[in-house]
Amino acid sequence: MIRENLRNVAIIAHVDHGKTTLVDALLKQSHVFRENEKVAERVMDSNDLERERGITILSKNTAVMHDGIKINIVDTPGHADFGGEVERVLNMVDGVLLLVDAYEGPMPQTKYVLRKALEQKLKPIVVINKIDRPDQRVKEVEDEVLELFMELEADDDQLDFPVVYASARAGVAKTNWDDEAVNMEPLFETLIEEIPAPQGDLEGPLQFMVTTLDYDNFIGKIAVGRIVRGKMKPNQQVAIMTGESTRKAKIGRVYTYNGLNRVETDEAEMGDIIAFAGIDDINIGETVADAENPEALPSISIDEPTLSMVFSVNNSPFAGREGEFVTSRHLRDRLFREVETNVSMKVEETDSADAFKVSGRGELHLAVLIETMRREGYELQVGKPRVIFKTINDKLCEPLEALTIDVPQEFMGTVMENLGQRKAELTNMVELAGYLRMEFVIPARGLIGFRAQFLTATKGNGIMNHVFHGYAPYKGEIPSRTRGALVAFENGETTPYGLNSVQDRGTLFVGPNQDVYAGQVIGENTRELDMDVNPCKKKHVTNMRSSSSDEAVRLTPPRIFSLEQALEWINDDELVEVTPESIRMRKTILDRNARAKAAKNKK
Repeated sequence: MIRENLRNVAIIAHVDHGKTTLVDALLKQSHVFRENEKVAERVMDSNDLERERGITILSKNTAVMHDGIKINIVDTPGHADFGGEVERVLNMVDGVLLLVDAYEGPMPQTKYVLRKALEQKLKPIVVINKIDRPDQRVKEVEDEVLELFMELEADDDQLDFPVVYASARAGVAKTNWDDEAVNMEPLFETLIEEIPAPQGDLEGPLQFMVTTLDYDNFIGKIAVGRIVRGKMKPNQQVAIMTGESTRKAKIGRVYTYNGLNRVETDEAEMGDIIAFAGIDDINIGETVADAENPEALPSISIDEPTLSMVFSVNNSPFAGREGEFVTSRHLRDRLFREVETNVSMKVEETDSADAFKVSGRGELHLAVLIETMRREGYELQVGKPRVIFKTINDKLCEPLEALTIDVPQEFMGTVMENLGQRKAELTNMVELAGYLRMEFVIPARGLIGFRAQFLTATKGNGIMNHVFHGYAPYKGEIPSRTRGALVAFENGETTPYGLNSVQDRGTLFVGPNQDVYAGQVIGENTRELDMDVNPCKKKHVTNMRSSSSDEAVRLTPPRIFSLEQALEWINDDELVEVTPESIRMRKTILDRNARAKAAKNKK
C-alpha cells in the first residue's frame, strides 16, 4: 500500500548553509504557528549550546501540512562529529533535501552526509540556498553539485535531481532561475512531487525501529522512529528485539508530530514518524515488533569513534567549590546515561575508580558533552584528546581526516608550512573569488591544536572544515606544542605586582585578584621548557618606600581560553579542570618536586 497523504524527508547540509533557517520558513508558511505567536529565530535549535554555536547537534523532527499532505521533516546535524545522528535519521525518510550555499558550494560535510543518503537509495532534491548573497555563484555551484554526485557514484535516477533556488532567510524559492520568487510554494510542490510516498504493508504485524531517544521529566524515556509495517496503538503488547534476544513489553502513550509539538494519538500507521513512551529500558537500534509474530529489522551500523579522552573526578585544591556533582558515582552515572542516547560515543571503566575513558567522533563531539555537563553542575577534569589507533593487516593504522581550508591568497604559504609539519598531503586546490580553497588529507592527530594556530596564522580570515576520511598506516611523529607552561608554585591570590614580574616571561592566562593553586598553569612561556613562577608575590614595605608607591603597574589583558582551546593547548602531562564557573589548566602532578622527579625518571 502507498500512503499518498504523507512524505518523510530529511534536510542535510554542511554547517551554516541554512538548514534550520529553511525549516523555520517552511513552518511559518505552512501556518503551524498562530498569527500572533512570537517565534524565535532558528526555532529548531532548541538546545542552548546549539543557539550559541549556531550549529545543530541533535536531529529534530517536525511536521507541516500542505494541501492535505503531511510532510515530516527531520533537521539533521551538519557537523561530521555528529555523524552518528545523521546515519540513524536517514533510516526514517524516503528522500533528502540537500542544501548548498550559493557561494561556498558543496563542502566536506555535504559530501559526507550525501554519501550516506545515496548509499541508502534515497531520492535527492538539491536546494541552492542564499541566492540573495551579492557574491553568489549559482551556476558554478550547480555544476559542482553534479560533479559531487558523479564522484559519489550516484545512479541515473539520483543524477536526475530537481534543483530549487531559495533564500531561506527571505522565505522565498523558485524552480526556474528567471522566475520571480514570492514564497516557499515551489519548494513545497517539488517536495510532494519528487519525494516518494511511504510504501509498505499496513495490515501486517508491527515493525518499528528505534532511531533516537528523548527524555521527559514527566513521562520518562521516549523512543522516536518510523513504523516500517503495521500499526501502533497506546497500551499495545509488543516484543522488543535486539540481535537474538527478545523480551515482552507494553507501549504507553503514542505521539505523532504537528509543527514542533508532540500530539497524542490513538493509532499510528506504517510510514508515520512517531514517538512513544512507557518502555524505560529501550535502546537505539532495537526493533519493536508484534508480540505474536516478532520479526527483527536490520540493525543500524554507526561509524567508530576516532578520538578518546580520560574524564576523571576533580582532585584539585579547589574541588567542590563550584560544582554540585563532584563524586565518581555522579560522574559514572552521567557518562553511562549519555551513552544510552548518544550511540556514537563509548564509555569504558579504567584501572582507577575515579577515571573513565570516553571515546567519540571528534573534539567537538566530546567538547559538547563536557560543556553540557558543566552546565548541569558537574565538576570534572579531562586529559588531552588522543586518537584511537587500529591494527589492520598487522600494521599500526591511524584515523585520517579530509581537511578543507579557505584562505586569502597571502596566507597560503604559512598555512602550507604549518600543515606540512603535521604530515598533511595536499590533494586539490581551486581559486574562488579572492580566496583559495585547499583540500588536504591529514592524520587526526595533526588537527589537535591546529585550529588556534591556523586562526593566528590567517589573522582570523581562514575557514577550516574536516570530516573523517579513513584509516591509513601510522605517519610518524608530529611535533606538539613548542612552548612551555608558566606554572604557579604556591596557593594564593594573584597580585598585580606578582603578575607584572611574570608577564615578561610569556603570555598570561589569569588576571589580578584571582585565586590560584600550586601546579596551576597560569600562562605560556616564551621558551620551550616549563617554568615555575609566583604570581602571588607582594611588594613589601621598606624604610625607604610604602608598598603602594612607585608607578602604576601596567598588565597586558590575560588570554582567556574556551573549552576547545584549552583541550587543544594542553600537553600530555596536563589536565583541564572544568567546573560550572571556571575552566582552568593544571599539571597532572601538582607538586613541583614530584613533577621534577617524574620528568627525570621519564628521561
